[in-house]
Amino acid sequence: MHVAIIEDDPVIAKAVGKAVREAGHECTWVADGDTAIRDRTLASSDLVVLDLMLPKTGGLSVLEAARSAGIRTPVLVLTALGTVPDKLRGFTAGADDYLVKPFAVDELLARIEAIHRRAGHKPALEMAAGPLHLTLATKRVTLSGRTIELTPTEFSILELLMRFNGQVVTRKMLCEHVWGFDWDGPTNVIEVHINRLRGKIDKDRSDSFICTIRGRGYALAVA
Repeated sequence: MHVAIIEDDPVIAKAVGKAVREAGHECTWVADGDTAIRDRTLASSDLVVLDLMLPKTGGLSVLEAARSAGIRTPVLVLTALGTVPDKLRGFTAGADDYLVKPFAVDELLARIEAIHRRAGHKPALEMAAGPLHLTLATKRVTLSGRTIELTPTEFSILELLMRFNGQVVTRKMLCEHVWGFDWDGPTNVIEVHINRLRGKIDKDRSDSFICTIRGRGYALAVA
């Protein structure tokens, strides 16, 4: 796996790079947002560790530009901005995970492996729920034959909902499936991803494929 580190602090970049290489991955370092956009760093990497407080062009702008261009490379935000609104802005922009500085290197590597596992696992399996079709081998989702572009996190959420079509999927189940371990952050982070997913698959519909089960979680309601 090739990991790009977009980070202006050379000490942090060196420490993360060392850990990533010792874990057996290739690594490159980009020091500012302008360079990341110009060199299409997200498009040319398997996974990106992204700081938000970058010189020139900030990390959120880098992430938003990539997602707007259809680049789905998994992104782990690594930043000192740790408030709930900061995290929500990161996830809304298209982050797949969010880790606040200071951080434990072991946790960083665990999150990188979890994101890579979700994005790269490709068993030959297809699922269908009404007009929704999901192919794990190619990470492709179609709705009535039309391709729906999802981020790796959105795809993972939809996959679990489709596996349990018509049944309640709890927030705990979603956290374990999407992040690989219990999420200790704000539960409305899940709601942000669900709302983004709804915005893509419910377009031009008066109701939603995904029902909120108050106090329990969510359910895909597709005959």
